Amino acid sequence: MCSKTVPVLLRLVSETVSIVTVAGSIVRNVLQKGNLAVVDKGTNDLQTLADRAAQQYILSRLMREFPKASIIGEEPDDDLNEDLDSLISTASTIENEVHPFPEILVSPTSDHIRTIAEEQVVVWVDPLDGTAEYTQGLVEHVTVLVGFAVNGSPVGGVIHQPFYGQKGRTIWGIPGIGCGGLDFTNRPPSGSRIITTTRSHSNPRVEQTLAALEPTEILRVGGAGHKIMLLLEGKAHAYVYASAGCKKWDTCGPEAIIRAAGGQLTDMIGKPYLYHKDVEHLNANGVLATAPGEDLNWYLQKIPTK
Repeated sequence: MCSKTVPVLLRLVSETVSIVTVAGSIVRNVLQKGNLAVVDKGTNDLQTLADRAAQQYILSRLMREFPKASIIGEEPDDDLNEDLDSLISTASTIENEVHPFPEILVSPTSDHIRTIAEEQVVVWVDPLDGTAEYTQGLVEHVTVLVGFAVNGSPVGGVIHQPFYGQKGRTIWGIPGIGCGGLDFTNRPPSGSRIITTTRSHSNPRVEQTLAALEPTEILRVGGAGHKIMLLLEGKAHAYVYASAGCKKWDTCGPEAIIRAAGGQLTDMIGKPYLYHKDVEHLNANGVLATAPGEDLNWYLQKIPTK
């Protein structure tokens, strides 16, 4: 279905929409079977069978279809030895061969998009964002994230919510082209300032920054993908996390989508993150993201410098 005459970025995003939908079914199936096989990777950093199996599936599909792209996943390659046959139903695989967003492949493109070569693309994969919440049964916080970068800049992204409805929900975005899978006209309520931030990784710096912004409400939730979804759904004005902790696979895809929808994502002083394949994985300067229509500079001016 994805002709080689279609620009590689459009083919990547279109194929990934189908791939993450199957990965989402893996995440649901692991939870349904009840054996999460949790591994503690360090302080507040868990890994489950669902993380490993979902990444194994995503990477195997992307590597087969786009062998020249650089693909970086959260989980170490040595951990990816799961039996996928028991976690993937034939029905879900066949069903997702039908691409739910055919408009991606026929989207008008600029010369910049048309000339992107496969070997220029860096793919950042978080197979299960919100693992701690997943193990605690807070499944609405869970997302599957895939982002695409060229020359360090995020140029496309896909977010899948495995537990939205019965089969999950997928959204996509390409800055300068468009986005789909959601009503992107929703805006946060005027006359208030709702900020979303970390549920379980707060510290004095985070709390000081939140206080300086004088929010009318704070939504403390898990997962970077879930926080970006709150902005896109018009449920929050900004995502503020004034601390290191997030990684490039947490923000590449979400940044591409929020930018495609008219919002922004930077570090806490307004500098963009870069997503080259050799870049440091840690987002050392925190995350500041604003919903479409919100003024990023207002937040930058209010954030304490010390």
